[in-house]
Amino acid sequence: MEWYWWIILIVVGLIFWGYYQNKWKRERLIEKYGDADLVDKLMQGMFWQGQTKEQLIDSLGKPLNIDQKVLKTKTKEAWKYNETGKNRYALKIIIENGEVVGWDKK
Repeated sequence: MEWYWWIILIVVGLIFWGYYQNKWKRERLIEKYGDADLVDKLMQGMFWQGQTKEQLIDSLGKPLNIDQKVLKTKTKEAWKYNETGKNRYALKIIIENGEVVGWDKK
């Protein structure tokens, strides 16, 4: 078999692997949340006010960095995504008491 056939087989294999990974993730999220509309948002990588930390992780993955402040009445965290430089991030999501309350997207 020529070398280029191996490349074609590898590429096709990777495409199928990606498809099934996506399908398995969707099935897991449907089982977890039981809400197809919510799962659609998570699969698209969306975030919104009122979203839980767990939903945010299912949507965007774990943050690269977290800044945390514990105050008398609440816990405030800044979850940072998409590093653009040393200690610089394109997306910071603000979480208070376990829910998204805002974000800064650059």
